[in-house]
Amino acid sequence: MSYRQQQPKPVGGFYPQTKVYNDGSHYIAIPHTERPYRPKRKHVEEVITVNVELPQETQAEDTEAGAITDNVIAPIPLEKNSDEQVVKRTDETTQKVKESPKIERTLTRKQLFNELYAETNGIRKAERRKKIIAAMLPYFKDEKSASDFVNANFERKKRNLICRRVRLTRKVNLQDFNYFVTFTYNNALHTEESFRKKLKTALTHLYSRRGWKYVGVWERSPKKQRLHFHGLFNIPQGTMPGYLLEVNDYSLSTHRRQITHQNTYFNEHFGRSDFEAIDDRATLGKAIAYIMKYLEKTGEKIVYSKGLPQYFISDIMTDDIICPIGLEDSKLLLFDDFNCWDEGVLIGKVDAATIKQLRTANN
Repeated sequence: MSYRQQQPKPVGGFYPQTKVYNDGSHYIAIPHTERPYRPKRKHVEEVITVNVELPQETQAEDTEAGAITDNVIAPIPLEKNSDEQVVKRTDETTQKVKESPKIERTLTRKQLFNELYAETNGIRKAERRKKIIAAMLPYFKDEKSASDFVNANFERKKRNLICRRVRLTRKVNLQDFNYFVTFTYNNALHTEESFRKKLKTALTHLYSRRGWKYVGVWERSPKKQRLHFHGLFNIPQGTMPGYLLEVNDYSLSTHRRQITHQNTYFNEHFGRSDFEAIDDRATLGKAIAYIMKYLEKTGEKIVYSKGLPQYFISDIMTDDIICPIGLEDSKLLLFDDFNCWDEGVLIGKVDAATIKQLRTANN
């Protein structure tokens, strides 16, 4: 049976249990299909042994009185009844260099590639590829095998990045984020480790106790490498700890005076905080692009709170469909005011309140 023959058909004038997401402009439905599940075969990778050399340590032998080194000749006591003694250098008295110790590590080629990929972040793609191939060459039978493996894993990294961008966009577009927030590490209050840990704990408590939702990424400033957390936040009215105050300061990036909104609670417990209100789709789009820039540049993982689904589940009437779209018309473009149904019950026209009443999904 071909892929097209497996395409879902409307049942009684509607598509049941479709997964609906927002691409930033329109709602798009993915019809439910009853395809047999085929578990993927897990490829068992070969484990290799990698020798890691530690830095060389030069140590001089312990010398007794009268020993001679390359740089210093120590005074030698004269034997009794001797007026003079001649000292000769020998190989045994020279400084010896200890051999560099090696540590053996066992890991797969994929794990080794991931480590090298992270270490070479920030250099040009062609040069990065050459460095990784050269480092992995000893673990393949020839250069072509190493090159093919590295090229395949570069493609894997590219696909994963695209999937992460799609996931981020779909999660964000189903929420009403009202602030773009930056938390800046203050070394007078924390170490970097405690800053990460305690800020994460505070945000988790704000989600569970006050209904906050957020998505963000860690990054470092270009010059001083100071740690930041940038995030989109949905902060319900009346749930802000402390209070917001206007601060007139100087921006090092724009070299101009600016008014910022900072929170007293976060300033006191973590360091500087900046809250920028999101009033329209244009501001939201800039904030998403800002987070994606660091996602691609640093490879940092996106931090999500709970309660951020990619899809909501709804039956879709054929009258609410503009046209089929996508690969072989596998998706449905919906009107902006389509009706949401759950197992034959009309929930209402699509909006934030209606979506909250529907089932959600992430896969």
